[in-house]
Amino acid sequence: MNKVETAMIRLRMSSHDAHYGGDLVDGARMLGLFGDVATELLIRLDGDEGLFVAYDKVEFKAPVYAGDYIEAHGTVTQIGNTSRKMEFHAYKVIRANIDPSNPSAAELLQEPILVTYASGTCVTPKDKQRFKRED
Repeated sequence: MNKVETAMIRLRMSSHDAHYGGDLVDGARMLGLFGDVATELLIRLDGDEGLFVAYDKVEFKAPVYAGDYIEAHGTVTQIGNTSRKMEFHAYKVIRANIDPSNPSAAELLQEPILVTYASGTCVTPKDKQRFKRED
């Protein structure tokens, strides 16, 4: 692989993302973000959305709440004939609801908090790969 491919998206978790009491967002939401990042990476690599085949590892490291801003990062770690191995990290970069008496209060975190880590494999079938690679 000549160049490391990376992608990132940032968005705010809404009250619609909250699944549990206390406005806690479920971990599946982070996996959905990783799927979006993987799709972008496959489009950059192959010109096609490809398919997410499997996660090898998923670790939920810290809670996410409605109002938090999350950055989801993805990196292609290995390119095979049709497979693309990737690693993902989701970070909380803004923490919301830090003061119950002031519900609009938020804090820009000096150090982002790792909330989820995952690794997995995507596949772009050979007949869908639109870009030639010089590896």
